[in-house]
Amino acid sequence: MNDFPACLRCTRDLRDHELGRYLCGSCEDRTASHLAAIPGLLARLDQHLARGSSSGPAVSGSKTAPAPLNLSVLNLQTERGPILAPLETWVRDWEFSGYAEVNETGTVTSRLTHVCRTLRFNLGRAVSQHPAIDEFADEVAAIHRTLARTVTGEKPARHVNVVCTCGQALRITLDVRGITCPGCGAEYGHSDVLRLPLAERRAAA
Repeated sequence: MNDFPACLRCTRDLRDHELGRYLCGSCEDRTASHLAAIPGLLARLDQHLARGSSSGPAVSGSKTAPAPLNLSVLNLQTERGPILAPLETWVRDWEFSGYAEVNETGTVTSRLTHVCRTLRFNLGRAVSQHPAIDEFADEVAAIHRTLARTVTGEKPARHVNVVCTCGQALRITLDVRGITCPGCGAEYGHSDVLRLPLAERRAAA
């Protein structure tokens, strides 16, 4: 049970009906939405398998023929790639806690569908019982973001450097949920970290 009256992910104060949970209702709903969308996004990757279907740079003058498939997209569809493998790891973790069931048979597509359905079905219980649920939500969001950007061609969020009140430079993206300063341990939520001053760029040598 969460002993602190704030969401571990967005750091918003929990409302009365959310007390005792690790995530607020909004973060739970967002995670559930990501889990529901991930299998469909994976299925759409087939449209981006052909080399050159992504927005990557064209290479001319190569002495060898290009690979017929986009290997970075192909890797997303593999059993041990960055989509299925980490989600199945979470299912195994939740199974150990007694509220999920692993099924590692069948195609990658069928396994991913089972994984997302299982995690989504047990999400409400995990939100109240699993102290690492914020790490889970962050990883699900990162997986959803990777798939969505691959499918839509959206460019990654731009990084900027801001300065903590202790003087430590912090590298963030504009969609960051929150960050902890490694220098002094200060914790910033989304709106707070965006209010920090920008770090000065170093002059070129």
